[in-house]
Amino acid sequence: MPAGSASRLVLRIAAVIAVLFGAASVASGGNVLFGGGAQGAGNYVPFIVWFNFLAGFVYVLAGVGLWRRQAWATGLALALAVATAGAFAALGLHIDRGGAYEVRTLIAMTLRLGVWVAIAALALRFDLSQGRCREA
Repeated sequence: MPAGSASRLVLRIAAVIAVLFGAASVASGGNVLFGGGAQGAGNYVPFIVWFNFLAGFVYVLAGVGLWRRQAWATGLALALAVATAGAFAALGLHIDRGGAYEVRTLIAMTLRLGVWVAIAALALRFDLSQGRCREA
């Protein structure tokens, strides 16, 4: 498989992961915020649930941009990684101040941060400025 084809495949996989991750974030966050999921969520942290719910829509947008090899998708993936790190830091401050939380929230935020750091790193590795996927 030529290098360009491999690059496109890797970016397409990242795009699918972003879209699926976004859809799952919207569904799970929406269930806690607007459905009956709050009762089963335990000591959830409202600002984290809101962040993840709203970010889910942006995850889908970033995934579509990556799939279409749009230059702006790289910046959006990077912004999502930075925003997730910021939300995670705010969660750490919340916990440090004695706020209630669930361990699964820490696990989920670690996963989210890892996914977006990886997707942003992949997007940065490939030059999307010409609407093509090629290694930079």
